[in-house]
Parts: sequence; structure tokens; C-alpha cells
Amino acid sequence: MLSAFVNCFKIPELRQRILFTLALLFVARVGANIPLPGLDPSAIQAFFADQSGDGMGILDLYNMFTGGALMQAAVFALGIMPYISAAIIMQLMTAVVPTLSRLQREGDVGRQKITQYTRYGTVAICLVQSVLLVLAMQNPERLFPGFQVANYGPIVIDGGIAFLITSVIFLTSGTVLLMWLGEQITQRGIGNGISLLIMVSIIADLPGALGATYQLFLGPIGDRLNPGIFILMLALLIIVVAAIVAVTQAQRKIPVHYAKRVVGRKVYGGQSSFMPLKVNYSGVMPVIFAHAILLFPQQVFGQLGAAMDWGFLMRFADGITHGSWAYYLIMGTLILVFSYFWVSIMFKPIQIADDLKKYGGYVPGVRPGEPTAKYLDFIMTRLTLAGAIFLTIVAVFPDFLLHTFNVPFRIAIFFGGTGMLITVGVILLTMQQVESYLLQRHYDGFLKKGRIRGKTPRKLAHQMIDRGEMKNLSILWGVLLLLFAIGIIAWILQRI
Repeated sequence: MLSAFVNCFKIPELRQRILFTLALLFVARVGANIPLPGLDPSAIQAFFADQSGDGMGILDLYNMFTGGALMQAAVFALGIMPYISAAIIMQLMTAVVPTLSRLQREGDVGRQKITQYTRYGTVAICLVQSVLLVLAMQNPERLFPGFQVANYGPIVIDGGIAFLITSVIFLTSGTVLLMWLGEQITQRGIGNGISLLIMVSIIADLPGALGATYQLFLGPIGDRLNPGIFILMLALLIIVVAAIVAVTQAQRKIPVHYAKRVVGRKVYGGQSSFMPLKVNYSGVMPVIFAHAILLFPQQVFGQLGAAMDWGFLMRFADGITHGSWAYYLIMGTLILVFSYFWVSIMFKPIQIADDLKKYGGYVPGVRPGEPTAKYLDFIMTRLTLAGAIFLTIVAVFPDFLLHTFNVPFRIAIFFGGTGMLITVGVILLTMQQVESYLLQRHYDGFLKKGRIRGKTPRKLAHQMIDRGEMKNLSILWGVLLLLFAIGIIAWILQRI
């Protein structure tokens, strides 16, 4: 495996793509630490530092996806999530709106049109979210429950209409810049750019988590945990990562045979193949939806009960928080429901059966047409149940560590949950693309036996640009170096 990493830098095109990707990711991280003009991020940082870490609220979840940019009150405080929201909305609309569904089947032209609509939707979402965020920053008691201006000081130094307009422009521009960086990484770098930006944002707190782990086991004697717990946690980390990799890569292979067809003197078909159905077909989306929906009533009922002095609402909000059986029951139910909902939208057994029948393919032992569609739906239903159970276990595992071993949530979040699922999935996808380059140049991949399952090199080759295009990046590199210099100067001025 180490030799594979060395070989990555022996291929000029791959080396340039890797360096290009790292440079753009660095620009994204610099922008996450440049505060908005007119804001004092020290008040937010002091508030987050004083939190006990009993669990992850909706703001903590959003701060994780932005890589700490929300806590820094940075220009990238909205992160890439508005683009993700617009992409999810557009993807769901393509399943129910006939016009968008036809565009999706029109090839590259239709996909480019849908991408354009997604960008417009991203700007619209950014405008709404940025206005709400700036107004909430002016009244931080509403944004951060428990925040008191008398203790932490105001977040907005000088408010007003001018501050609102400039902040909305900066926040919207920051998300648009992140969207552009992600697209450039996808086109000229390695891996999916948007996914890499999310992964880097999630692991941005990894050094802080390592420092907290050091203090937890090697800090003051009175606050240390048993070394045996450290060994147990290390073993659990390896088991969780291995389980996520195994389930993410797990497939149910449905055999498919193609009948022979004679056209003139040529014989077509007569081959055997398989249709891969993933166990975790819906990915991490059910966990994200379940977190968002379950955290919303906690915030609303808790604040409404405290404001109106209604004890039953406060008790209800406390009953569905982290650590309660009601929380785990509702979380598991929501993950199960959203798993089937996502599969029902994205997986079309009737269309797949029709395509197989059109091209002369059939599943052995199953009649073509409607029986094939019912068979595929039955298989996917069982796979989705197994995937939903696995997602539920991974989602609640950080809470298990938090309440069983009293591990700080900053450390426990790296043992499962949404962040770990996204991180492992993105790393696997990036390794697949790097390995395809290595195999095309007759180098060994990351594994001596077999290959990392995923997209075939032929499919990946269509996503790669020509070498000649890599030589025409002088303007892009100039813009990149300018952004890099601006980020460094802003970072230095912030530390002075």
C-alpha cells in the first residue's frame, strides 16, 4: 500500500491532480477561518467552549459540516450545505416532475441544465439562510440557547442595514466560491469535489479531538480514564471503521443473462453478467434526514416551553434528547422510514426490468417484465432493511460511548455517526479513482489481491480530461495563488 502512494507521484498527470486538489482544499480551509467584517467570533468561541458536550444539537451538527466556520463567524459560515440542499431538492424533483425527468434522460445537455438549476437554487437558499443567520447573530439568545450577552458579549459589533447587506453578500459569495472549488476539484482534481469539501470540514476538528484524547488519558491524574478503556476504544474504532467499509462496499449480485441475437453474419449477446445492488443503497442521507427532523422539535418545544413556562413541553423535549430510550426508538424508526423512502425514489425496478427486456436480458429463473420488477423490489426491500439497521447502529454508537464510558462528544463523534459514514465513503471513492490511474499505468493498486470495488476504469476514463487541458490552467492557477495569498494575509491579521 505504501508503494502505491509513492507511485501516485510518479505519474505526472496524477501528481498534478493531487496537488491541485490539496491546494483548493487549503483555500477552503483558509476561508473557514476568515471572520465576517463587523463580527466578534470570540463570543461564539467562548460559548462553545463552555458547553458541556452532552450531545450534538442542530447547531453543533451544522458547525461540524462547516468545519468550524460557524463558530468562527467566517465568510464560509454557510458551508457547502446550501448546495447539498439544492442538489437533494433537485434530485427529488426529478422523480416527480416530468419535465425534469425528461431532462435527466437527455444526456449531457439535460444534466448541464439540471446543474444550472441547482446553482440557481443554491444562490436562493444562500440568500435566505444568510439573512436569517445575520439577524440571529444580532440576537444570539435566539440562535444559541443559553447564550447571554452579559456574560459573553455581543457578537455583532456594529449592526445596521449596511452590515446586513454586506454580510449577506459575503456569506452567499463564500458558498458560491465553495461550490466553484468543488466543481474544479471534480473536473481537474481527484475525487468528487463537493464530497471532499464536506469530508475535510468534518475531519478539521481531528487535531482537537486528538488533543482531548491525550488530556483524557495522560492529563491530570484525577481526571484520567482507565488505560484499559483506551485499548477498548482503539479496538472499537478499528471495528467500526472495518464495519463501515464492509457494508459500504457490500453488494448483492443478481445474475443476468443475455440471449443471442443474429444480425446478418454477426452474433450479439449470449453473455452472462450481474447487476450489483448495494446493501446501503441510500448512503448517509437517512441519517442526515433523521437528525434534522429529530433535532428540530427538541429546539422548538424546549424554547417554547421555557418561554411560556409550560412544563409538559419541556419534559417532552427532554424525553427525546440524547441518552433516552425514546430518542433511540424515534431515531431508528426515522432512519428506517427514510431509507425506504430514498430507495423508493431512486431505485426504479420497473424501469430496470423494461431495460433488461429491451436488450434481451433476463434473470435466470425469473420471467422478464413485471415478475423481474417484483423480484428486484423484493431483493432491494430486504437489503434496505439490513442497511437501515446498520445505519441505526452507527448513528447511535457515539451516544453509547458518551453515556457508557463518559467519553467527550468531541472524541466520540469520530467513532461513528454521520461524520464517520461520510468520511469513509469519500475516502473509498477517492481511492477508487486513484487506483484506476495506477492500473492504467500498469502500477499495482492499493490492494495486492483484487481491486477496490466501484466504478470501472472505463467509466472513470470518461470523467477524466485530456492531458492537453491540464496545460491550459495558468489562469486558474493564478486565481488560486491570489486566493491563497489573500487567505494567508487575513489569517495573519486575525492572529495579530
